[in-house]
Amino acid sequence: MASVYLSPSVDDQQVVVTGGNEEEYMNMVADAMVPYLRASGIEFDRNDPNMTVAQIIEQSNSKYHDLHLVLNMESGVGNLGGLMKGINVVHYTGSPGGSIAAKVFYNNLKTIYPDSNLVTLSSDRLNPQLRDTDAAALMTDLGYRDNYTDVTWLQNNIDEVAKTLVMSIAEYLEVPFVDVPALAAGSQAVSFSSSKQAKLW
Repeated sequence: MASVYLSPSVDDQQVVVTGGNEEEYMNMVADAMVPYLRASGIEFDRNDPNMTVAQIIEQSNSKYHDLHLVLNMESGVGNLGGLMKGINVVHYTGSPGGSIAAKVFYNNLKTIYPDSNLVTLSSDRLNPQLRDTDAAALMTDLGYRDNYTDVTWLQNNIDEVAKTLVMSIAEYLEVPFVDVPALAAGSQAVSFSSSKQAKLW
């Protein structure tokens, strides 16, 4: 059976411009993915917000997964702080599976982001979750946490982003994607007042 490891950001120190932090937002996306994964028959495991990156890698490698998916956000550097926008899909350099998966996610995310030209595809040799996981690994940077427009877009489209991510997983793993009613999907999402709250999965 198709299997994916979900790794939403565990970085609660990265503040989002509208309030909250990156860990909270990425767990909201992961929560919203759950009903689509279940409906499509895709098994999944998921990190815990209290884990270190080393623990996440160890857990991911403790059983077979077809894909290891990291959910992150970015921020502008230096004078570009608050000015950068867009989504970046990153795979491990030289990974055939990661490269194929990245292209699927890149093409699908371009259809929902307001400016498709700002959805980019790249590779990385140094990120440990891309480098050290046994499964083909992929990181999606879902907008810039210091850009108001990006954060507002993500806030207003959590379910659409989650649906597109699961559609991409299904396409990459060649399993049928099964849609669920928006109301049912939304009922699985959680708004966090604390990044260390228990998750519903």
